[in-house]
Amino acid sequence: MATEIGIDLGSSKTVIFSSSQIVLEQPSVVTVDSETWEPVYYGEKAKQTLGRTPDSLLCVMPIEHGVISDYDIAEMMLKNYMQKSFGNRIIRPRIMATLPAGLTELQHHSLANVVESGGGRNISVIEAPLAVAFGLGIDFSKPHGTLIVDIGAGTTDIAVISMGGISVCDSNKTASGDFDTQITRYIRKEYNIEIGPLTAEQIKQKIGTVVERPIEVAMVAKGRNVFTGLPESFEISSSEVYEAVYETALSICNAIRSVLSRTDPDLVADIIEDGLYLTGGGALINGMDKLISEFVGTKVYLLEDPTHSVIKGAAVALKKPELLKNVDYQLRSIRELTIE
Repeated sequence: MATEIGIDLGSSKTVIFSSSQIVLEQPSVVTVDSETWEPVYYGEKAKQTLGRTPDSLLCVMPIEHGVISDYDIAEMMLKNYMQKSFGNRIIRPRIMATLPAGLTELQHHSLANVVESGGGRNISVIEAPLAVAFGLGIDFSKPHGTLIVDIGAGTTDIAVISMGGISVCDSNKTASGDFDTQITRYIRKEYNIEIGPLTAEQIKQKIGTVVERPIEVAMVAKGRNVFTGLPESFEISSSEVYEAVYETALSICNAIRSVLSRTDPDLVADIIEDGLYLTGGGALINGMDKLISEFVGTKVYLLEDPTHSVIKGAAVALKKPELLKNVDYQLRSIRELTIE
């Protein structure tokens, strides 16, 4: 019976953690009937319908830039995922849900409400960078600055953490999903070919880079010619992808620099000495750690499992709630989040 559950409700995927393992990892996508808005497909099956649906169906991504954009669809999706993960084997579980840094109280409340509707009862929310820090096992008893950069699909969370609390943070809207958008725009401009979101994602994952590769690689992709309307194959190289995504990567670097400019000098000194921790799916694009290191001027440590570091950190917070007692940072239950 599941009694402690961690949930990372992200822009691109939802991850559920319980009993020291990941029990579900599915895209945050739902295919619905375009008239009734009744769900037809969830998760991976729904993602495969992106750009391929008839007029009677519509693909919905209920989480945009780390926040809930369609409450009803998000609720139905989480209910489905909880049922898939646990069936009827959960009775009043303790749930730790993660969200981007720096969100408003209303956005905290919205996430907690969705999780409660999905089957949770004792719900707490925690900022993603803080969860990552817990997973790293950072000693919060000392006044020492640690910089966490989490490049997700919808947001890049940048947070300076000291003594178990967030000192300075920013949830930047430029993130991994913008790499896909820029690749799509580049191919349309240079090749006059329109590609779908799944193709753009594949190009990013296979040959994407934010630094120039010493040995160039290329791949063949397919799309639709914007003039003839006919299908067409084309070859794209890693240097072309670099040209497409470089400005977006620089924007992320500038966001990190902006957070450091608002951070106390002594905390910055700690960060320069120790380096920063890089995580999130967007950290996996070739050269991201190297680019940030050159731009910020400090060491960058790419975490071992960047796509799951947030959810694993939330699991640590569930097991060791005393970690949050070093500062006045209390886990907020659904009742405490209720807006009068």
